[in-house]
Amino acid sequence: MNNPVYSIISIFAYVLLAPFAGALLAGLDRKVTARMQGRMGPPLLQPLYDVIKLLNKQTKVINRVQMLYLLSFLFFTIVTGILFFAGYDILLVLFTLTTANIFLVIAASSGHSPYAFMGASRELVQMLAYEPMVLIAAIGLYITSGSFRVSEIATHNGLPAIVLLPGIFLGFVFILTIKLRKHPFDISTSHHAHQEMVKGITTEFNGQMFAIVEVSHWYENIFLLGLLALFFLNSNPLSVLLAIVCLIACYFIEILVDNTNARLKWKHMLDNTWIVTAFLGALNLIVIEVLKGKGVI
Repeated sequence: MNNPVYSIISIFAYVLLAPFAGALLAGLDRKVTARMQGRMGPPLLQPLYDVIKLLNKQTKVINRVQMLYLLSFLFFTIVTGILFFAGYDILLVLFTLTTANIFLVIAASSGHSPYAFMGASRELVQMLAYEPMVLIAAIGLYITSGSFRVSEIATHNGLPAIVLLPGIFLGFVFILTIKLRKHPFDISTSHHAHQEMVKGITTEFNGQMFAIVEVSHWYENIFLLGLLALFFLNSNPLSVLLAIVCLIACYFIEILVDNTNARLKWKHMLDNTWIVTAFLGALNLIVIEVLKGKGVI
């Protein structure tokens, strides 16, 4: 991954293919969810059809800057994936992702809908909930590989990070429910549109604006799966196969959790994520440092 040519290929592959892969992932999500509920479900490419339809619709913009904020959200989300798949510093990658999410919050807050404003406020709460676990995951990956660079983490010679970071991995999967916007932690919006805030942070978005949000989420979801894969990757080529199998299993678990749990209140989400962060994430780091001090690892 340190090869510049490989990095350039990875960048173009992500920019061009990630939205289609994200659309297929969203379609598969709907299909599996429907089967869990005893329905046939929509076609696999339905998310792509929906976005194409949104792009052809007339767009009502509340103010001039709202579209700019949403385009900035899309831009920084794409840049996040570019930096990640090009193998740059993981801390820079996570900072860029946070910047993208802030633009989404600003875009929703710039409207006049109380539902969108409430959704934007809850989006900030979600960021407050998952950011500590994300930072701990980055630190854990650094400890196991000796580098913050994604390229070196994915190709290090040691054991896969999951061997030393089982607690951090479980904690990351736990907060991934927030990032994938699934129950029980989907408090800022709702894919099912049956909560008290209608569609929350996306209430004011329509036509091309809503299409931008959907495409941004497709890019983000592919990046998140790539980040999760770092727990399984090392210099062994077979680790790629292991990562793919585990990603499929983790995503299926996320869908299962989404369909078997009711949405929690934001206070419960905050309490649960911080407890998981402390007991699984921080405790895992402490155990690693103790084992290193004793020369076990």
